[in-house]
Amino acid sequence: MNTPMDIASLPAWRKAYSGDGRLLLEDALPSRDPFKLFDFWFREMAARKDELTFEEINAVSVSTVSAEGRPSSRMVLLKSYDDAGFTFYTNYDSRKGTQLAGNPNAAMLFYWPKFHRQVRVEGVVEKVSFEQAEAYWNSRPVASRIGGKASAQSTVIPDRAHLERRKAELEQLVAEEGASAASKPKTWGGLLLRPRYFEFWQGQSDRLHDRICFSTDRPDAGSADFIHSADRPDWHMFRLAP
Repeated sequence: MNTPMDIASLPAWRKAYSGDGRLLLEDALPSRDPFKLFDFWFREMAARKDELTFEEINAVSVSTVSAEGRPSSRMVLLKSYDDAGFTFYTNYDSRKGTQLAGNPNAAMLFYWPKFHRQVRVEGVVEKVSFEQAEAYWNSRPVASRIGGKASAQSTVIPDRAHLERRKAELEQLVAEEGASAASKPKTWGGLLLRPRYFEFWQGQSDRLHDRICFSTDRPDAGSADFIHSADRPDWHMFRLAP
C-alpha cells in the first residue's frame, strides 16, 4: 500500500449518529441486574430486527489470550444465555479452544451499530456438559453438521479441495447411513462464559457516550462513585467516563 488511507475522506455516514436519541441514565434503567439488562437490550434488538438489515444480533467477538500473552479475537454466534452466562460452540482443538484450556479468562463484545450500542462482557469460560453439546449438535441442519465434522478447525490444510473432498465423503456416508452418520466429533462442544464484568455503552452524537458498568470486583473509585446493585447485591454498579 503506497498511499495511506485517509479515513476522514470517507463518506460521512456517521452524520446521522444520534444514539437513537437516548441517554443511558442510572435512574431510568429497566433493571440494575446486568443479566436482566442484557436480556432487555437483546430482546429490544430482536424486536427491531427488521431495521437491522445487515446485522446478526447474536454475533459476538470473543477474545482469548495465548500462553505467551498474545491476544486474539474472532466473531462467533451466541447460541444461548441465562443467569449462568453466555454459551457458544466450537471445536475444542481450535485456536480459541486451546487458548481457553490454558487460560479460561475471556472477553465478549456485542456491537449493534444501527442503534449505537455495545455490551462488553468479561469472565471465565468453562465447557458445557456433553449432553448439552450433543443436543445442540443434533439440532443443527445436517449440512451444518457435515461442515463441522469435515473441518479440523484451525489446522493448516493444503487447499479448498481438501475440505470439499472431506465434505463429499461425509455426504456420501449420510446418504448411505442416514443423518446419524454426521455425529458430533469428540473435540466439538460448547463453552459457557460466566460473567464477572458487564459494560453497557450507549453512543451519543457529541461523543459523551454513556458507559454503565457492573462488576463483581469493587471498582477503582471513591465510595461515592459506585453503588451496590439493588437487584443483585453481590455486584457493583458504576459509570465510566467515555
